[in-house]
Amino acid sequence: MANIKSAKKRILVTETKAARNKSIKSAVKTSIKKVEAAVAAQDKEAASAALNSAVSTIEKAATKGVYHKNNASRKVSRLSKAVNSME
Repeated sequence: MANIKSAKKRILVTETKAARNKSIKSAVKTSIKKVEAAVAAQDKEAASAALNSAVSTIEKAATKGVYHKNNASRKVSRLSKAVNSME
């Protein structure tokens, strides 16, 4: 256990940030699952709507530094490709 005051503070700050990042990552995963479910059900309209919200969520996560910009871009690209490949 940390004895120095600054080290104790770092532990608290790290826990807070980790909880925030976990929440954001969870939201991103949920939005991705919604898009994939709509694609699997061949529901073009629902997939497009889910894609818009997923892109927004992913971009916000990248802006906050939870995901690297290239990682976020790759996720968006794969989802867009899946939705666009639907008939």
